[in-house]
Amino acid sequence: MLVLKIIAVILGIVGLVGCILPVIPGPPLSWVGLLLVFLTHPEGMTTSLLIVWLVITVVVTILDYVAPSWITKKTGGSKAAARGTLVGLILGLIFFPPWGMIVGSFLGALIAEVVVNGSEVADSVKPAFGSFLGFLLSTGLKLTASGVMLFYIFKFL
Repeated sequence: MLVLKIIAVILGIVGLVGCILPVIPGPPLSWVGLLLVFLTHPEGMTTSLLIVWLVITVVVTILDYVAPSWITKKTGGSKAAARGTLVGLILGLIFFPPWGMIVGSFLGALIAEVVVNGSEVADSVKPAFGSFLGFLLSTGLKLTASGVMLFYIFKFL
């Protein structure tokens, strides 16, 4: 049981980190940690709480894929801008952490709009900013959800 509780805490922490790193599914890992706490220490946590956080996890995960491209499209951006945001985020995170991921996501979208679509720089700023806002929104939602689940993991252990 102790090993499962330790794994639950590790999953909660890795889930929080995964909200920033695009290769790690943050909220789903946090929820699995919450599930492990429920299975090993069910006295305090209710099934309803677990189900509510499952629904929140699914919604946040879907929004993570939908929000950035939706906001990018609403601001006149292309799929290239949305992809450029992700590439810029990863490169910024590798070379200039932690601020590089914020600046990199914006610059990635801007460069993608200019290079791939042949847009003028002035015309590409609005879509790049939209792509950046979509990234911030989805990352903020994931961080909030995973942070609260990590809180519950510690609370119920």
